[in-house]
Amino acid sequence: MFSFFKRFFDYNQREIDRLTRIVKKIDILEDKARDLRDGDFVKETEKFRDQITSGKKNLDQILPWAFALVREASRRILGERHYPVQLMAGIALHEGKVIEQKTGEGKTLSATTALYLNSLSGKGTHLVTVNDYLARRDAGWMGQVFYFLGLKTAAMISDQSFLYDPDFIDNKAQDWRLVHLRPVTRKEAYQADITYGINSEFGFDYLRDNMATSFEEIVQRGFNYAIIDEADSVLIDEARTPHIISAPYEEDVSKYYRYVDLVNKLDKEEDYLIDEKLRTVHLTEKGIEKVEHFLGVTNVYEKNYETVFHIEAALKAKALFKIDKDYIVKDGQVIIVDEFTGRLLYGRRFSEGLHQAIEAKEGVKIQKESRTLATVSLQNYFRSYQKLAGMTGTAATEAEEFHKIYHTDVIVIPTNKPLIRQDEPDLVYKTERAKLAAIANEIEKEYRKGRPVLVGTTSIEKNEQLSRVLEKKGIPHQLLNAKNHLKEAHIIADAGKKGSVTVATNMAGRGVDIILGGESPNKYGFTIESGKMVFKKDKDYQTKLVQWRQKHDEIVKLGGLYVLGTERHESRRIDNQLRGRAGRQGDPGKSRFFVSIEDDLMRIFGGEQIGNMMNFLKFPEDQPISHSMVSKAIEQAQVKVEGFNFDIRKHLVEYDDVLNRQREIIYRLRRNVLHSEKNIDYLDKKLAEIFIEVIGQITNSFFGLQLETKKTNINLFLKEVDFIRPSKAKIIRLVEKGEIKKLQDYLNSLLMRDYQKKIKAVGKNIWLSVVRSVFLSIVDKYWTEHLTAIDDLREGINLRGYAQLDPLVEYKNEAFSMFEKLISDINFEITRRLLSLKIETGEEQAMRNQSSPTGMVFKSASAINPFSSSGNNSNQPAVQEQANLPITPPGKHKKKIGRNDPCWCGSGKKWKKCHYPELPPD
Repeated sequence: MFSFFKRFFDYNQREIDRLTRIVKKIDILEDKARDLRDGDFVKETEKFRDQITSGKKNLDQILPWAFALVREASRRILGERHYPVQLMAGIALHEGKVIEQKTGEGKTLSATTALYLNSLSGKGTHLVTVNDYLARRDAGWMGQVFYFLGLKTAAMISDQSFLYDPDFIDNKAQDWRLVHLRPVTRKEAYQADITYGINSEFGFDYLRDNMATSFEEIVQRGFNYAIIDEADSVLIDEARTPHIISAPYEEDVSKYYRYVDLVNKLDKEEDYLIDEKLRTVHLTEKGIEKVEHFLGVTNVYEKNYETVFHIEAALKAKALFKIDKDYIVKDGQVIIVDEFTGRLLYGRRFSEGLHQAIEAKEGVKIQKESRTLATVSLQNYFRSYQKLAGMTGTAATEAEEFHKIYHTDVIVIPTNKPLIRQDEPDLVYKTERAKLAAIANEIEKEYRKGRPVLVGTTSIEKNEQLSRVLEKKGIPHQLLNAKNHLKEAHIIADAGKKGSVTVATNMAGRGVDIILGGESPNKYGFTIESGKMVFKKDKDYQTKLVQWRQKHDEIVKLGGLYVLGTERHESRRIDNQLRGRAGRQGDPGKSRFFVSIEDDLMRIFGGEQIGNMMNFLKFPEDQPISHSMVSKAIEQAQVKVEGFNFDIRKHLVEYDDVLNRQREIIYRLRRNVLHSEKNIDYLDKKLAEIFIEVIGQITNSFFGLQLETKKTNINLFLKEVDFIRPSKAKIIRLVEKGEIKKLQDYLNSLLMRDYQKKIKAVGKNIWLSVVRSVFLSIVDKYWTEHLTAIDDLREGINLRGYAQLDPLVEYKNEAFSMFEKLISDINFEITRRLLSLKIETGEEQAMRNQSSPTGMVFKSASAINPFSSSGNNSNQPAVQEQANLPITPPGKHKKKIGRNDPCWCGSGKKWKKCHYPELPPD
């Protein structure tokens, strides 16, 4: 009865039952697949492609036979046949779900079926991994199967791209799976049927494509289907960190050292308060008075916004960000440590001046602040795919977030063999010292037995602290953290050997299984002979296999791998990832967490009650509490923190969605302009629309609904449209008659007349190339300024909450108004710039300057020259920007002003925070 109700009401069980029925259909076709000759697999793939492109069948209809082909191809090429649970996982991935598969269940092989099926549409499929090693390894490994099926497979990492090519041999490859990876261009990698790559490169390529100045520079070809490996790490943990392409701008960085010196004079509690839950720090009234005294000002908040901003950043750096936990200092640089995976995030920087504050705190060289040129969050980048799926060992606890943000469900796939790992209740100690001593004793006890132990720590600092304790006890061990991550695959592969003790930071996304007894022997070894990869059967294979089985069985008798957690993480998912290293493929194992009341989680999120109870009962320091109720209490604290962090990420998505819609509009405009190389009529139509909008805005802004006929107003209007060169008398006549529609038509006809003249003078193709360059340079210039303005808006929008206003609503309204102004400014500048370009024939240019060569000369606002001087015909016209443009570029103004200089209006703010880009009046 209970089983019936579970199946009826349990969504996950209903899905497993449904997937099982589909797997049975695949099983029926297995014998048919085995009867195929090797050459038939490519023919079957071609049939599938024809059926999909012609619309005769859809992917769901061909799924059983396609999956049967992949399973048979894998069996023939790799000697690995998909388990039924791996086929279930593949079906769920094809349907756009996030699957949870325990460690060691073969996620790499599970994904092959869904990748093959979705690649048949010809639009490309992506598998997103978390590091370069996995991207290359999996592309070379699974690329053999896909090649056998008639597909191209590529790998894309930080600095290179590869294509699986069996005719190519890399003689320097240390791993047989990397031998056939031939270096190719980025564009070729994206043109492959299946592309493996790391998440950051997909995001940065998207941004770079949308900064391209020619169609040839674009490497991506759309967003069809993606599978995210370690989906929880990529889509949740890293979701708060946007991808940013930026450029530095000049500024005085010595001020950061002064701010650090200032905050070092402040006292905790007395001058500032720390909220560890919210990760914020605030000055007290006394602290504000001290700051004002040190700075020699009466009110630091009145005209010193930048100062307050940097003081708060310096306080955060001092109070909240710890070395060897949040970051490390390496080669004179501050490098961020990912709190979830323990990996170093090279190239990433904390925003809002925080990274510079940390650099000043650590006394290293401060890198200049940068100006954002392009940005996208991982959440919005991956939501642009038509179909998105994910796989990870831990997803069930984040099911709500996956559903609400990515609109995808989570399915927990059963293990191939029953899970028999023992998860023991937590041991809770009064002090950190007592806990550390207990951990060392527990490790020593298991080490003496010979049982392999994996110890998980939450930071590099605690990782190294425990290592020192073990050294004193004389226990040999391997240390794995962000400082020696290059050896991680080797260290993890050996973590299952007898007597092995491995002390590691968070284990998310390692990509290497811990096998009891160590790595199992390979039947074949590979060598390069006469330019070919040759597999030779190891003559000692059977002996090695027997020896490995003995070692494996010995560890099984000892109870399998013992996973020991030194602290609970804020997220249950990270703890589950650590537990999941033990008990793979039906092996025995044990896991236990050691906790102290002084741990961050317990101290910040409600460990006082347990601590008070232990004090009341006068528990000895070395006497732990061990009860399932205590473990549940800790888990409830974790649930609260997860909910809190989810709210933060959801809040960020709501804000980023506003900018994302604007980004899509601007990037669509850029793409259309770039594609106008193929569609030459697009720019003509677009510019005609822009001219009409600009004329309408100019006339409406000067005359509004009620026309004014004052001479001063008409003169101002004439000055504004001077670049069109209209007839003053005709304008006055039309204005006096109140015929504003005729006035707009007249001005628009002048615009189009001048535009057509320029086309005739230089030729349509050349002129459109000029227009494209001007268009893109102006869009990029104003979009960059808009991003800076949006950042400034985000910094202060929460203050509107004090006025009983909803900051999100206010942000949306302000951002909408700013975007409207952005589009208006872009249209206005494009119109002025194009109509202000002076056209000269080659002869006129030669007469004007005998020393300059005839040919084409072009100057845009950003000094981009899309034309080379070689190969130009001497009769070609020259295009130059007039010196008397209506809008004077900042660099040409007689009164120079920098973005960080005080604003010319006397407000006390920097120019960039006040009237930028408006220049001071002459």
